[in-house]
Amino acid sequence: MIERMNLLGSLGVKFLFIIDFEANCGYVIPETELDSNYLHLQFPDFQFPNQKNQSGNSSKIFWNIFPVDYEDYRSKLLFVQQEIRRGNSFLVNLTQPTKIETDLNLEQIFRISRAKYKLWLKDKFVVFSPEIFVRIENGKIASFPMKGTIDAKIPNAHEIILNNKKEMAEHATIVDLIRNDLSMVAENVHVVRYRYVENIQTNKGELLQVSSCIKGNLAENYKQKLGDIIFKMLPAGSISGAPKPKTIEIIRQAEGYDRGFYTGIFGWYDGEKLDSAVMIRFIEQQGENLVFKSGGGITSQSDVESEYQELIQKVYVPIS
Repeated sequence: MIERMNLLGSLGVKFLFIIDFEANCGYVIPETELDSNYLHLQFPDFQFPNQKNQSGNSSKIFWNIFPVDYEDYRSKLLFVQQEIRRGNSFLVNLTQPTKIETDLNLEQIFRISRAKYKLWLKDKFVVFSPEIFVRIENGKIASFPMKGTIDAKIPNAHEIILNNKKEMAEHATIVDLIRNDLSMVAENVHVVRYRYVENIQTNKGELLQVSSCIKGNLAENYKQKLGDIIFKMLPAGSISGAPKPKTIEIIRQAEGYDRGFYTGIFGWYDGEKLDSAVMIRFIEQQGENLVFKSGGGITSQSDVESEYQELIQKVYVPIS
């Protein structure tokens, strides 16, 4: 995949790439080989096939969820916090699968959902992600990590999320990790904008999420090394933790299930610019069942009940 991305990048060929969480498998597909019978995608500046989305109305959607047992989740979170107290990690992104029931199929969810980045693979999964992984343009690379979520209906939600000490510490850790990741592939890496709030509409109401912007400069021959650049930064810091190698070991031990493509990345290269997203807000087809995978960052200050509710809160479809 790395060699194929490098080659297509150097030739200026437009292509899609999809990479799983462990960066072990995925797809690199030139634009000429995209097949709308098996794949739909949407980016801010590109969509395939080229058609308008259908409008959606949350009042017309049947939506029922079956979250992981609270005590099961609690034991996993406490294990993670024990590892943090031992000094094996500063921050761990803990996720779990939630079985859902809905009157929509994966392709219908793709069509009605509203998100910056969307992807549907037939009989596999749909993702409607608000989170950018990296953007590359004119020799510059930028990342926009998201950390911190709150229900917008809560009084003073904006002030609460920005002043929460746990959320502040978690966000600072991720920004520092992303700075280090970008520094492996770029120079003059710096934070352009720190902890700004974005609004997200969902079928369960409005959420507020906190992001930052970090940028750096790439070498002149970066188009010949797109695969190397992307893979060197995987997995994304916002959905793994810090330090990465040990934290990924903790994730494997704690979660007890296979993330697969969830929390991997997908991106589009248009011959000049590269745009990519983290595969969060993710629904997977498992036989006759649909499974929504979600989670959040765990620190030594995390409260079990709050983290459990955040995991559930993120099980939504973003529609207007």
